[in-house]
Amino acid sequence: MRPLTEEETKTLFQKLAEYMGRSVEHLINRSDERHCFRLIKDRVYYISESVMKASASINKDNLLHCGTCLGKFTKSGKFRLHITALDYLAQYSKYKVWLKPSAEMSFLYGNNVIKSGLARITEATPQYAGVVVYNMSDIPLGFGVAAQTTEACKELDPTANVVLHQADVGEFLRGLEDDMF
Repeated sequence: MRPLTEEETKTLFQKLAEYMGRSVEHLINRSDERHCFRLIKDRVYYISESVMKASASINKDNLLHCGTCLGKFTKSGKFRLHITALDYLAQYSKYKVWLKPSAEMSFLYGNNVIKSGLARITEATPQYAGVVVYNMSDIPLGFGVAAQTTEACKELDPTANVVLHQADVGEFLRGLEDDMF
């Protein structure tokens, strides 16, 4: 377990800013306890400092996970968010999309959100912005990238993509946890 380098931190914050905007500061400057980011085997973990200090006594070969896994760095140096980061993304997300009940299962099976399944969308959502996907009960289901702007969604065909799927809570059920952990 080691701290992130400057380049890794920059890449991580750029990816988080796509979904959270300037609210990334709230992850570090918390009122309850200080938190930090640590790297364990190409995976970035969000850990409170008290847990980090307690885990220092564990041999690095024996330490598998510590804190909340936000994502991992690919071999090319890009950062990929995991579904385990959804709680923090949903808390501070800038752009949101709500699905109709008929479209929830399709999204949870890994499909993109189409216009006919869209219930609401945050005003002034730009194209290719990171969005958090909710059901009508305001329960976060996953996240993705806006394929169209809010204004363009009004004139779209009912079968056109509105949100491109990135991750959803159904990944736990589909057995993709090997990629996550």
